[in-house]
Amino acid sequence: MPCKNVTRGGVETPILQMWKSVVAAIAFLAVGGSAFAASAVNKDAETRTLIVTEGGGKTELALAAGETVEFCPNGCFVTLPNGDLEALTGSETVEISGGVARIK
Repeated sequence: MPCKNVTRGGVETPILQMWKSVVAAIAFLAVGGSAFAASAVNKDAETRTLIVTEGGGKTELALAAGETVEFCPNGCFVTLPNGDLEALTGSETVEISGGVARIK
């Protein structure tokens, strides 16, 4: 498709409009994909560990002092440092400060 034929009298052809829509949708999905992961921030001076249960499997998520990580893109359960179990949808932030985790 030659570029010189994409407009007629300054009006976009349906093909150009379609391609713009496809590019916009891809950009939205690329940006939006990371917006749906939970994040954890360790504001303490020592490493803190969360236990993440996702799809029936458990993993330990060790956060070094000052570290921020993204996890849990499709929802999960997380065991906080004090032993509390919380369900996450994937849009929350777990903030650890003073050994206490808060979900925001």
